[in-house]
Amino acid sequence: MRYPPYGPRELGRTGVTVPPLGLGCAPLGNLYRAVPEEQAREVVRTALATGAGYFDTAPHYGVGLSEERLGRALHGQGRASYTLSTKVGRRLRPLAPGERAAGEGFVDTPARARVRDLSRDGIRATLDASLTRLGVDAVDIVYLHDVEDQLREVYETGFPALAELRAQGVVRAIGFGMNHSAPLARLVADLDADVVLCAGRWTLLERTAADDLLPVCARRGTSVVVGGVYNSGLLADPSPGAPYNYVPAPATLLDRTRQLAACCAEFNIPLKAAALRFPFGHPAVAAAVVGAATPEEMAENARLFTQQIPDELWHTLVARGLLDPDLPLPLND
Repeated sequence: MRYPPYGPRELGRTGVTVPPLGLGCAPLGNLYRAVPEEQAREVVRTALATGAGYFDTAPHYGVGLSEERLGRALHGQGRASYTLSTKVGRRLRPLAPGERAAGEGFVDTPARARVRDLSRDGIRATLDASLTRLGVDAVDIVYLHDVEDQLREVYETGFPALAELRAQGVVRAIGFGMNHSAPLARLVADLDADVVLCAGRWTLLERTAADDLLPVCARRGTSVVVGGVYNSGLLADPSPGAPYNYVPAPATLLDRTRQLAACCAEFNIPLKAAALRFPFGHPAVAAAVVGAATPEEMAENARLFTQQIPDELWHTLVARGLLDPDLPLPLND
């Protein structure tokens, strides 16, 4: 099968295109474990070499470390050769004397603290700081990050500030990124978002976004970037104690995932390959961003993404009750 199995797709009506597979750059910010600098650089190089030239980062990831490492790794690359997104909503500041940073899952990070800030000036300052860390003049996409508990501020200041930056040509595409599909659906219905990044809610194990977010995105012409295709690990390796949404998976979900894996094995398809491909059954989905802490992980994701998957696998999963019959399936053309 050709790479990529789907061609680049435009985000909304922005002219911004993304390859179908991108790199989620939270691991470059030392998510859960420290990643050596050169290893982080090789992850980015491998993504570029395999055609996965969409990079999604955020100030939250390692309190700026992810952006700094990504910027260093991309230095010297032609700016037109990759697509870049970052996020606003968490402004960074230096730690006060004696203050300890909240890790929030990241280790060995710079001496900075996160501050929630959806003010107009705060968003502009956050983006300017991100551009400095990334070493670029502009990014292609900016998401309001994890704002499900700040909706009033989103409507009053956060989204208007981003829309103003879009109108000025400072950024080309704007939207929202979070783990919750219901508030994303509300925001897409109400506001002129080009793209949303929805993590963990549209996977082989989760249909939530199919019921709320994806229909409104299709109606509004808003593109969807899918994150968390492995549901934080369970769909990558359904072993005892495997995480699901960052906590140990319940026994019933572990059993279902093993049934999914067994069915995939009958067709000689790795579960991870099916998990990577599944979200593309819905036409609103433009891309999936997948984290990688090593170049080997990035290369494996790219290889699995290109794997030919027979339509019979999807139909069998439906017939066995492992996928609901009303879900859109990524069938071959």
